[in-house]
Amino acid sequence: MTNVIASNTGLPELLKKIDPADRVALDTEADSLHSYKEKLCLIQISVPSPVALSNAERSRGTGSTAAVRDAKPGLPARGGYVAASTSLGMTVQSVCDFIVDPLSNLDLEPLRQALEPREIVLHAADYDLRMLRRGLNFTASRLFDTVVAVRLLGIREFSLGALVKRFFGVELHKHSQKANWALRPLPPRMLKYAVDDVHYLLPLAAKLEEELERVHRRDWFQQSCGRAIELAAAERERIQDELWRIAGAGTLDPHMGAVLRALWQWRETEAELADRPPFHILQNRELLKAAESFTSGHVPDYKHFSARRRQTFREAAKIALQSPQSEWPVMRRRSGSRPTEEMRRRADQLRERRDRSAAQLGLEPSFIASRGALDAIAADPARATVVLVPWQRELIGMEE
Repeated sequence: MTNVIASNTGLPELLKKIDPADRVALDTEADSLHSYKEKLCLIQISVPSPVALSNAERSRGTGSTAAVRDAKPGLPARGGYVAASTSLGMTVQSVCDFIVDPLSNLDLEPLRQALEPREIVLHAADYDLRMLRRGLNFTASRLFDTVVAVRLLGIREFSLGALVKRFFGVELHKHSQKANWALRPLPPRMLKYAVDDVHYLLPLAAKLEEELERVHRRDWFQQSCGRAIELAAAERERIQDELWRIAGAGTLDPHMGAVLRALWQWRETEAELADRPPFHILQNRELLKAAESFTSGHVPDYKHFSARRRQTFREAAKIALQSPQSEWPVMRRRSGSRPTEEMRRRADQLRERRDRSAAQLGLEPSFIASRGALDAIAADPARATVVLVPWQRELIGMEE
Protein backbone atom coordinates (compact mmCIF):
# COMPACT_ATOMS: atom_id res chain seq x y z
CA MET A 1 0.00 0.00 0.00
CA THR A 2 1.47 3.35 -1.01
CA ASN A 3 1.88 5.84 1.85
CA VAL A 4 -0.95 8.30 1.16
CA ILE A 5 -1.56 11.06 3.71
CA ALA A 6 -5.21 12.08 3.63
CA SER A 7 -5.77 13.11 7.25
CA ASN A 8 -4.02 15.23 9.87
CA THR A 9 -3.06 12.11 11.82
CA GLY A 10 -0.74 10.99 9.03
CA LEU A 11 1.07 14.31 8.63
CA PRO A 12 3.36 14.20 11.73
CA GLU A 13 5.29 11.22 10.36
CA LEU A 14 6.08 13.15 7.17
CA LEU A 15 7.00 16.32 9.05
CA LYS A 16 9.34 14.27 11.24
CA LYS A 17 11.08 12.99 8.09
CA ILE A 18 11.34 16.48 6.61
CA ASP A 19 12.72 18.09 9.76
CA PRO A 20 16.39 16.92 9.48
CA ALA A 21 16.47 17.22 5.66
CA ASP A 22 18.07 20.14 3.88
CA ARG A 23 16.77 18.96 0.48
CA VAL A 24 13.33 17.55 -0.33
CA ALA A 25 11.97 16.42 -3.71
CA LEU A 26 8.46 17.35 -4.81
CA ASP A 27 6.08 16.78 -7.68
CA THR A 28 2.42 17.65 -8.20
CA GLU A 29 -0.58 16.34 -10.09
CA ALA A 30 -3.56 18.47 -11.12
CA ASP A 31 -6.79 17.99 -13.04
CA SER A 32 -6.41 20.64 -15.75
CA LEU A 33 -7.50 18.18 -18.46
CA HIS A 34 -10.68 17.23 -16.64
CA SER A 35 -12.17 20.26 -14.86
CA TYR A 36 -13.01 23.90 -15.52
CA LYS A 37 -10.93 25.26 -12.66
CA GLU A 38 -7.64 23.45 -12.26
CA LYS A 39 -7.04 22.01 -8.78
CA LEU A 40 -3.94 20.74 -7.01
CA CYS A 41 -4.83 17.05 -6.56
CA LEU A 42 -1.65 15.42 -5.25
CA ILE A 43 1.66 16.47 -3.75
CA GLN A 44 4.32 13.78 -4.00
CA ILE A 45 7.21 14.18 -1.57
CA SER A 46 10.48 12.26 -1.37
CA VAL A 47 12.64 12.76 1.70
CA PRO A 48 16.12 11.44 2.52
CA SER A 49 17.16 9.62 5.67
CA PRO A 50 20.82 8.70 6.33
CA VAL A 51 21.62 5.00 6.57
CA ALA A 52 24.84 3.22 7.36
CA LEU A 53 25.94 0.61 4.84
CA SER A 54 27.77 -2.54 5.68
CA ASN A 55 31.19 -3.05 4.10
CA ALA A 56 29.66 -5.57 1.72
CA GLU A 57 26.97 -3.11 0.66
CA ARG A 58 29.47 -0.27 0.29
CA SER A 59 31.66 -2.43 -1.94
CA ARG A 60 28.87 -2.61 -4.50
CA GLY A 61 29.57 1.01 -5.44
CA THR A 62 32.36 1.88 -7.82
CA GLY A 63 34.47 5.04 -7.90
CA SER A 64 32.44 7.95 -6.58
CA THR A 65 29.17 6.03 -6.88
CA ALA A 66 27.50 4.75 -3.73
CA ALA A 67 24.32 2.73 -3.35
CA VAL A 68 21.02 4.25 -2.35
CA ARG A 69 18.46 1.81 -0.98
CA ASP A 70 15.23 1.79 -2.96
CA ALA A 71 12.82 2.46 -0.09
CA LYS A 72 9.73 3.13 -2.17
CA PRO A 73 6.86 2.15 0.18
CA GLY A 74 4.43 -0.39 -1.16
CA LEU A 75 6.11 -0.70 -4.55
CA PRO A 76 8.40 -3.45 -5.79
CA ALA A 77 12.11 -2.74 -5.48
CA ARG A 78 14.06 -2.48 -8.73
CA GLY A 79 17.14 -4.48 -7.86
CA GLY A 80 17.15 -3.04 -4.34
CA TYR A 81 19.38 -0.05 -5.03
CA VAL A 82 19.47 3.13 -7.04
CA ALA A 83 22.92 4.41 -8.00
CA ALA A 84 23.64 7.93 -6.74
CA SER A 85 26.83 9.94 -6.86
CA THR A 86 28.21 11.38 -3.65
CA SER A 87 31.17 13.71 -3.52
CA LEU A 88 33.12 11.65 -0.96
CA GLY A 89 31.47 8.23 -1.24
CA MET A 90 31.01 8.24 2.56
CA THR A 91 27.26 8.53 3.12
CA VAL A 92 24.17 7.40 1.33
CA GLN A 93 20.48 8.11 1.73
CA SER A 94 17.46 5.84 1.77
CA VAL A 95 14.57 7.55 0.04
CA CYS A 96 11.13 7.61 1.64
CA ASP A 97 8.20 8.65 -0.53
CA PHE A 98 4.87 10.10 0.53
CA ILE A 99 1.74 11.23 -1.29
CA VAL A 100 -0.25 14.07 0.26
CA ASP A 101 -3.89 14.47 -0.75
CA PRO A 102 -4.82 18.18 -0.85
CA LEU A 103 -8.43 17.29 -1.73
CA SER A 104 -8.94 15.66 1.66
CA ASN A 105 -9.81 17.53 4.83
CA LEU A 106 -6.17 18.20 5.63
CA ASP A 107 -4.49 21.23 7.19
CA LEU A 108 -1.54 21.86 4.87
CA GLU A 109 -0.11 24.86 6.71
CA PRO A 110 2.36 22.76 8.80
CA LEU A 111 3.60 21.18 5.57
CA ARG A 112 4.07 24.58 3.93
CA GLN A 113 6.06 25.82 6.91
CA ALA A 114 8.23 22.69 6.88
CA LEU A 115 9.02 22.93 3.17
CA GLU A 116 9.69 26.65 2.69
CA PRO A 117 13.19 26.87 4.27
CA ARG A 118 14.45 23.78 2.44
CA GLU A 119 15.93 23.29 -1.02
CA ILE A 120 13.21 21.85 -3.22
CA VAL A 121 14.10 19.44 -6.02
CA LEU A 122 11.70 19.60 -8.95
CA HIS A 123 11.76 18.43 -12.54
CA ALA A 124 10.76 21.32 -14.84
CA ALA A 125 9.88 23.54 -11.91
CA ASP A 126 7.69 26.30 -13.35
CA TYR A 127 4.33 24.52 -13.44
CA ASP A 128 4.83 22.76 -10.08
CA LEU A 129 5.90 25.99 -8.37
CA ARG A 130 2.76 27.72 -9.61
CA MET A 131 0.52 24.84 -8.52
CA LEU A 132 2.18 24.75 -5.10
CA ARG A 133 1.72 28.47 -4.74
CA ARG A 134 -1.94 28.25 -5.70
CA GLY A 135 -2.79 25.14 -3.67
CA LEU A 136 -0.40 25.40 -0.74
CA ASN A 137 0.50 29.10 -0.64
CA PHE A 138 4.07 27.84 -0.97
CA THR A 139 6.97 29.92 -2.29
CA ALA A 140 10.33 28.21 -2.69
CA SER A 141 13.36 29.82 -1.06
CA ARG A 142 15.86 27.45 -2.72
CA LEU A 143 15.39 25.35 -5.83
CA PHE A 144 17.12 22.50 -7.64
CA ASP A 145 15.51 22.14 -11.06
CA THR A 146 16.80 18.93 -12.63
CA VAL A 147 15.90 20.11 -16.14
CA VAL A 148 18.05 23.23 -15.73
CA ALA A 149 20.88 21.06 -14.42
CA VAL A 150 20.88 18.57 -17.29
CA ARG A 151 20.62 21.29 -19.92
CA LEU A 152 23.62 23.01 -18.36
CA LEU A 153 25.43 19.69 -18.73
CA GLY A 154 24.56 19.58 -22.44
CA ILE A 155 22.11 16.66 -22.14
CA ARG A 156 19.53 17.02 -24.90
CA GLU A 157 16.95 14.42 -23.81
CA PHE A 158 15.73 15.80 -20.52
CA SER A 159 12.33 14.22 -19.90
CA LEU A 160 12.19 12.49 -16.52
CA GLY A 161 11.74 9.13 -18.20
CA ALA A 162 14.84 9.64 -20.34
CA LEU A 163 16.92 10.73 -17.34
CA VAL A 164 15.82 7.86 -15.09
CA LYS A 165 16.67 5.39 -17.84
CA ARG A 166 20.01 7.11 -18.50
CA PHE A 167 21.18 7.28 -14.89
CA PHE A 168 19.41 4.35 -13.22
CA GLY A 169 18.54 1.96 -16.05
CA VAL A 170 14.85 2.02 -15.12
CA GLU A 171 12.00 2.38 -17.62
CA LEU A 172 9.18 4.56 -16.31
CA HIS A 173 5.72 3.94 -17.70
CA LYS A 174 3.76 7.14 -18.37
CA HIS A 175 0.35 5.49 -18.74
CA SER A 176 -1.39 7.87 -16.29
CA GLN A 177 0.01 11.13 -17.65
CA LYS A 178 -3.40 12.43 -18.76
CA ALA A 179 -5.47 10.72 -16.09
CA ASN A 180 -8.02 12.47 -13.89
CA TRP A 181 -6.12 13.07 -10.67
CA ALA A 182 -9.24 14.30 -8.86
CA LEU A 183 -10.64 10.75 -8.82
CA ARG A 184 -10.99 9.19 -5.38
CA PRO A 185 -9.94 6.58 -4.54
CA LEU A 186 -7.03 6.55 -6.96
CA PRO A 187 -6.23 3.13 -8.43
CA PRO A 188 -2.85 1.57 -7.56
CA ARG A 189 -1.43 2.12 -11.06
CA MET A 190 -2.00 5.89 -10.75
CA LEU A 191 -0.43 5.97 -7.29
CA LYS A 192 2.57 4.11 -8.69
CA TYR A 193 2.86 6.63 -11.54
CA ALA A 194 2.70 9.50 -9.05
CA VAL A 195 5.41 8.02 -6.83
CA ASP A 196 7.66 7.28 -9.82
CA ASP A 197 7.60 10.98 -10.69
CA VAL A 198 9.31 11.91 -7.42
CA HIS A 199 11.17 8.80 -6.27
CA TYR A 200 14.32 9.29 -8.37
CA LEU A 201 14.69 13.07 -7.99
CA LEU A 202 16.93 13.10 -4.91
CA PRO A 203 19.50 10.59 -6.22
CA LEU A 204 19.30 12.29 -9.63
CA ALA A 205 20.01 15.67 -8.04
CA ALA A 206 23.02 14.18 -6.24
CA LYS A 207 24.47 12.95 -9.53
CA LEU A 208 23.79 16.19 -11.37
CA GLU A 209 25.18 18.34 -8.59
CA GLU A 210 28.49 16.53 -8.74
CA GLU A 211 28.64 16.90 -12.52
CA LEU A 212 27.87 20.62 -12.30
CA GLU A 213 30.73 21.03 -9.85
CA ARG A 214 33.04 19.09 -12.12
CA VAL A 215 32.38 21.38 -15.09
CA HIS A 216 32.31 24.53 -12.91
CA ARG A 217 28.72 25.45 -13.74
CA ARG A 218 27.20 25.32 -10.27
CA ASP A 219 27.05 29.13 -10.10
CA TRP A 220 25.29 29.27 -13.48
CA PHE A 221 22.81 26.71 -12.18
CA GLN A 222 22.04 28.73 -9.07
CA GLN A 223 21.47 31.88 -11.14
CA SER A 224 18.96 30.09 -13.37
CA CYS A 225 17.13 28.47 -10.46
CA GLY A 226 16.95 31.83 -8.70
CA ARG A 227 15.36 33.37 -11.78
CA ALA A 228 12.86 30.47 -11.94
CA ILE A 229 11.77 31.22 -8.37
CA GLU A 230 11.30 34.90 -9.25
CA LEU A 231 9.23 34.13 -12.34
CA ALA A 232 7.01 31.63 -10.54
CA ALA A 233 6.35 34.12 -7.74
CA ALA A 234 5.38 36.91 -10.15
CA GLU A 235 1.68 37.47 -10.67
CA ARG A 236 0.55 36.86 -14.23
CA GLU A 237 -2.00 39.55 -14.94
CA ARG A 238 -4.92 38.41 -17.05
CA ILE A 239 -7.09 41.14 -18.53
CA GLN A 240 -10.50 39.50 -18.60
CA ASP A 241 -11.72 41.39 -21.65
CA GLU A 242 -8.70 40.21 -23.65
CA LEU A 243 -8.80 36.48 -22.93
CA TRP A 244 -10.99 35.74 -25.95
CA ARG A 245 -8.19 36.84 -28.31
CA ILE A 246 -7.03 33.32 -29.07
CA ALA A 247 -4.39 32.47 -31.66
CA GLY A 248 -5.69 33.50 -35.07
CA ALA A 249 -8.09 36.16 -33.77
CA GLY A 250 -5.88 38.93 -35.15
CA THR A 251 -6.73 37.93 -38.73
CA LEU A 252 -10.49 38.47 -38.26
CA ASP A 253 -12.38 41.63 -39.14
CA PRO A 254 -14.16 43.46 -36.26
CA HIS A 255 -17.58 41.91 -36.98
CA MET A 256 -16.12 38.40 -36.86
CA GLY A 257 -14.21 39.46 -33.77
CA ALA A 258 -17.50 40.36 -32.07
CA VAL A 259 -18.89 36.92 -32.89
CA LEU A 260 -15.71 35.19 -31.71
CA ARG A 261 -15.81 37.09 -28.42
CA ALA A 262 -19.45 36.08 -27.89
CA LEU A 263 -18.73 32.42 -28.69
CA TRP A 264 -15.71 32.42 -26.37
CA GLN A 265 -17.84 33.80 -23.53
CA TRP A 266 -20.54 31.22 -24.32
CA ARG A 267 -17.93 28.46 -24.15
CA GLU A 268 -16.68 29.66 -20.76
CA THR A 269 -20.22 29.55 -19.38
CA GLU A 270 -20.79 26.06 -20.77
CA ALA A 271 -17.47 24.79 -19.45
CA GLU A 272 -18.16 26.12 -15.96
CA LEU A 273 -21.65 24.57 -15.95
CA ALA A 274 -20.25 21.20 -16.99
CA ASP A 275 -17.07 21.55 -14.88
CA ARG A 276 -14.99 20.63 -17.90
CA PRO A 277 -12.06 22.38 -19.58
CA PRO A 278 -13.24 24.77 -22.31
CA PHE A 279 -11.58 22.71 -25.06
CA HIS A 280 -13.92 19.83 -24.14
CA ILE A 281 -16.82 22.05 -25.23
CA LEU A 282 -15.22 23.35 -28.44
CA GLN A 283 -11.59 23.70 -29.43
CA ASN A 284 -10.10 27.08 -30.35
CA ARG A 285 -9.76 26.30 -34.04
CA GLU A 286 -13.47 25.41 -34.14
CA LEU A 287 -14.35 28.68 -32.40
CA LEU A 288 -12.53 30.58 -35.14
CA LYS A 289 -14.23 28.58 -37.89
CA ALA A 290 -17.61 29.09 -36.25
CA ALA A 291 -17.13 32.87 -36.02
CA GLU A 292 -16.24 32.98 -39.72
CA SER A 293 -19.20 30.71 -40.66
CA PHE A 294 -21.79 32.69 -38.71
CA THR A 295 -20.53 35.99 -40.16
CA SER A 296 -20.75 34.65 -43.70
CA GLY A 297 -24.34 33.47 -43.19
CA HIS A 298 -23.75 29.80 -42.46
CA VAL A 299 -24.76 28.01 -39.24
CA PRO A 300 -22.13 25.53 -38.05
CA ASP A 301 -23.25 22.45 -36.15
CA TYR A 302 -21.55 19.87 -33.95
CA LYS A 303 -22.89 16.38 -33.34
CA HIS A 304 -21.73 16.29 -29.73
CA PHE A 305 -23.87 19.32 -28.79
CA SER A 306 -27.07 18.69 -26.85
CA ALA A 307 -30.22 20.47 -28.04
CA ARG A 308 -29.87 23.04 -25.24
CA ARG A 309 -26.19 23.68 -25.97
CA ARG A 310 -26.85 24.00 -29.71
CA GLN A 311 -29.58 26.57 -29.02
CA THR A 312 -27.46 28.72 -26.66
CA PHE A 313 -24.54 28.50 -29.10
CA ARG A 314 -26.64 29.92 -31.93
CA GLU A 315 -28.23 32.55 -29.71
CA ALA A 316 -24.82 33.84 -28.61
CA ALA A 317 -23.75 34.21 -32.25
CA LYS A 318 -27.05 35.84 -33.25
CA ILE A 319 -26.78 38.52 -30.56
CA ALA A 320 -23.21 39.31 -31.63
CA LEU A 321 -24.16 39.43 -35.30
CA GLN A 322 -26.91 41.95 -34.54
CA SER A 323 -24.77 44.11 -32.25
CA PRO A 324 -24.05 47.70 -33.42
CA GLN A 325 -20.65 48.45 -34.87
CA SER A 326 -19.86 50.64 -31.87
CA GLU A 327 -19.77 47.46 -29.73
CA TRP A 328 -17.43 45.52 -31.99
CA PRO A 329 -13.93 45.00 -30.61
CA VAL A 330 -10.90 46.78 -31.98
CA MET A 331 -8.93 44.10 -33.77
CA ARG A 332 -5.22 44.36 -33.19
CA ARG A 333 -2.61 42.80 -35.37
CA ARG A 334 0.81 41.98 -34.12
CA SER A 335 2.09 44.94 -32.14
CA GLY A 336 5.51 46.47 -32.55
CA SER A 337 7.36 48.14 -35.36
CA ARG A 338 9.56 46.46 -37.91
CA PRO A 339 13.18 46.05 -36.81
CA THR A 340 15.60 48.58 -38.20
CA GLU A 341 18.72 47.62 -40.08
CA GLU A 342 20.77 48.42 -36.98
CA MET A 343 18.58 46.17 -34.81
CA ARG A 344 18.95 43.32 -37.30
CA ARG A 345 22.71 43.80 -37.32
CA ARG A 346 22.87 43.69 -33.51
CA ALA A 347 20.66 40.59 -33.41
CA ASP A 348 22.94 38.82 -35.89
CA GLN A 349 26.00 39.70 -33.81
CA LEU A 350 24.36 38.40 -30.63
CA ARG A 351 23.31 35.22 -32.42
CA GLU A 352 26.83 34.61 -33.69
CA ARG A 353 28.28 35.01 -30.18
CA ARG A 354 25.61 32.77 -28.73
CA ASP A 355 26.13 30.02 -31.31
CA ARG A 356 29.91 30.19 -30.87
CA SER A 357 29.60 29.85 -27.10
CA ALA A 358 27.07 27.02 -27.46
CA ALA A 359 29.39 25.07 -29.76
CA GLN A 360 32.37 25.54 -27.41
CA LEU A 361 30.42 24.49 -24.31
CA GLY A 362 28.22 21.78 -25.83
CA LEU A 363 25.00 23.60 -24.93
CA GLU A 364 21.81 24.17 -26.88
CA PRO A 365 21.92 27.68 -28.33
CA SER A 366 18.31 28.36 -27.33
CA PHE A 367 19.13 27.51 -23.71
CA ILE A 368 21.69 30.30 -23.66
CA ALA A 369 19.26 32.75 -25.25
CA SER A 370 16.13 32.26 -27.33
CA ARG A 371 15.57 34.05 -30.62
CA GLY A 372 12.94 36.22 -28.95
CA ALA A 373 15.36 37.21 -26.19
CA LEU A 374 18.06 38.16 -28.72
CA ASP A 375 15.62 40.26 -30.75
CA ALA A 376 14.41 42.02 -27.60
CA ILE A 377 17.98 42.84 -26.56
CA ALA A 378 18.87 44.00 -30.05
CA ALA A 379 15.93 46.41 -29.93
CA ASP A 380 16.71 47.56 -26.38
CA PRO A 381 20.01 46.47 -24.74
CA ALA A 382 18.59 47.37 -21.31
CA ARG A 383 16.29 44.35 -21.69
CA ALA A 384 19.26 42.02 -21.27
CA THR A 385 19.04 42.05 -17.47
CA VAL A 386 15.32 41.28 -17.63
CA VAL A 387 15.35 38.35 -20.04
CA LEU A 388 18.73 36.76 -19.24
CA VAL A 389 20.68 35.90 -16.08
CA PRO A 390 24.37 36.89 -15.74
CA TRP A 391 25.92 33.72 -17.19
CA GLN A 392 23.72 33.97 -20.28
CA ARG A 393 24.56 37.64 -20.75
CA GLU A 394 28.24 36.84 -20.46
CA LEU A 395 28.07 34.18 -23.17
CA ILE A 396 26.45 36.55 -25.68
CA GLY A 397 28.87 39.36 -24.88
CA MET A 398 26.55 41.50 -22.77
CA GLU A 399 28.69 41.68 -19.65
CA GLU A 400 27.63 44.21 -17.07
